[in-house]
Amino acid sequence: MESKTQKLHIQSQQHSLTITIDNPAANTWDLESLKELHRLVVEAEGDRSIRTLILTGAGEKFFSAGADLKLFESGDKGIAHEMACAFGAAFETLANFRGLTVAAINGYAMGGGLECALACDLRIAESQAVMSLPEATVGLLPCGGGTQNLTRVVGESWAKRMILCGMRVDAERALAIGLVDEIVEPGTALEAALQIAASAERQSPSAVAACKKLIRSAGGLAVNAAYAAEREAFVGLFGTQDQQEGVRAFLEKRPPEWKNA
Repeated sequence: MESKTQKLHIQSQQHSLTITIDNPAANTWDLESLKELHRLVVEAEGDRSIRTLILTGAGEKFFSAGADLKLFESGDKGIAHEMACAFGAAFETLANFRGLTVAAINGYAMGGGLECALACDLRIAESQAVMSLPEATVGLLPCGGGTQNLTRVVGESWAKRMILCGMRVDAERALAIGLVDEIVEPGTALEAALQIAASAERQSPSAVAACKKLIRSAGGLAVNAAYAAEREAFVGLFGTQDQQEGVRAFLEKRPPEWKNA
């Protein structure tokens, strides 16, 4: 697998694929990079050897500052529609990836940058990181899942503070409200994300995919329907190669050799 744009770099390690946003000076998103992110995640979805995805930013200051606002200066609704669709396609595909996704937030994560991180399952922030969704400050709103994902992660009150009031949060505040899962020293977010990815890769890929789907649907199903879906998914894992290998490996007291099948 290789990236078709210089604005995104990829690197494979074990069963993990790291995607680095590299569009100086602030690692902003544009149509080229959003469409390429979508393509890369779709390709990773079809590659059963890839079990985890990590997103991070190039350099020491920015994870991503979001969209390049110069694209919106003209007020052209056609451009707005195209960008909104590109944000949606890229970040929804990322959110729906079958395996674990981790954002290694190495600096400012603003607007579409934070929306990208919110599309990931887990977020590791370096201590200097700052996060916000400031779109209303320039007469816009988050269109890459921000109003929905931020509310699900931090609750309605903090989502309103960040979106309606334009509040920025530092790493400590982000940890306190549940926006990030861990704070690490500057320059170490990617390393920490890779360690978490390695933990996930020791799990059955088939089981991880099934569990992630259930967790993501937890808020949208009536509880009894969710219980039924959980039991159905449990039974559905039986007979798979991973289920049989996992049980055998446990009984034989050895590490399992997952086939992702």
